[in-house]
Amino acid sequence: MYLRHNIVFLCCVFAAFFLPLSLQAETFAFKEKLGAKQRTISTVNEQVMLNGELLYETRILNRMTSEVKEIDSTKNGDTKFDAVFALAEERLVPDKVESDSKISAFQWQEDYHSIFSRSTLGKITIGKNVVMPTVRDVPLFPDKDLAVGETWTAPGVEAHDLGPTFGIKELFSIPFVATYKFLGDRKWRGKTYKTFSIDYTAEKKTTDYFEQDPFNTMTNGAKSDFKPVKVLAKSNQLVYWDSGLGQPVGANENFSLVFYMSDGNVYEFSGTAEAEIIESEIMDKDALSKDIEKKLQDAGIKDATVKIVEGGVSIDIENIQFTADSAILQKSEKAKLDAIGKILTQYPNRDILVSGHTALAGGSDASRMQLSQERAGAVAGYFINNKVRGKEHIMVRGWGSTKPIADNNTEEGKQKNRRVEITILEN
Repeated sequence: MYLRHNIVFLCCVFAAFFLPLSLQAETFAFKEKLGAKQRTISTVNEQVMLNGELLYETRILNRMTSEVKEIDSTKNGDTKFDAVFALAEERLVPDKVESDSKISAFQWQEDYHSIFSRSTLGKITIGKNVVMPTVRDVPLFPDKDLAVGETWTAPGVEAHDLGPTFGIKELFSIPFVATYKFLGDRKWRGKTYKTFSIDYTAEKKTTDYFEQDPFNTMTNGAKSDFKPVKVLAKSNQLVYWDSGLGQPVGANENFSLVFYMSDGNVYEFSGTAEAEIIESEIMDKDALSKDIEKKLQDAGIKDATVKIVEGGVSIDIENIQFTADSAILQKSEKAKLDAIGKILTQYPNRDILVSGHTALAGGSDASRMQLSQERAGAVAGYFINNKVRGKEHIMVRGWGSTKPIADNNTEEGKQKNRRVEITILEN
């Protein structure tokens, strides 16, 4: 069983009026600019328990990028977002795996494309089976001024995709009523922001979902009574707002999701999450690619090309040298990565995706995929070790031999296909 919890909130405006405390009133409302782009980075430290005993721990990176596509000029002011949610998991490199990196990186798992709208007070309109965001209608503001210490309640919902585990065709929705409280000024990462709390607990029985579907993937499609009969969800959050910028800047959360199973077992997914919102600067891809090309030439780096891709600008390092059938970088490649790392540090506000590729030679598809992931992880780990990027701002993805750029029937083509792509992400 494997679930991913995500803490997601989109750019909002907090309007403040600096009055004496006894008279102070605050108006909360969402407001956006057409074409604005943002990314939300949240890191989740999660424990998975079975009947109160630890099964495993994991660290999950949720990276949401969004763009404001439309803004309704009516009273509700619905804003339409086009967003992509990328989920990655931090995996420790086993001792038996030969790798140059002893620092683990976030390994890409899957991503979701999502289009949805939100009103000025926070009500979300979204398609029936759109997976992300998981938490909807949070925050949801009252249409009135709020004083420091004042509380309010509003409905919300968690929508989870239990299909891969239990064969549920539709999203499993858990409705709740959240309690909010405006806390005034609090510090987050050394700065003071307007802060409010969000708390909720919800319970959902699952009987209706399984009356027509006695099969699930936990038993490899065999008929089984292994299914959840009740789910409990709980969340406690603090959200921080910059009233001058008119944007949220971060949040902290404690959460739990408990499954009571028909066989008597109890699974609990619990932990903490921290999120930050970063407004993305517009990327001039043409200018950036030309700038990087010149810097590669000045550094004397060969077998590296620059190209514009959908998500940003990519540096392709062809025929990158590892010890045979391993993820151990040869010394010559470390010098190359040092030079590329210096170039990447000149664009500190952009996240990075490191993608690994192999030639179609030897082994199985699975082994080539694994090797490409390990090699991409070695490059990412090298950058993390050398402080080119923090761990939360770099992801790894392996492609195996599925995306060749040259003929695998020639040695020259195989060398080109053995490559690592370093993409400076636009958003």
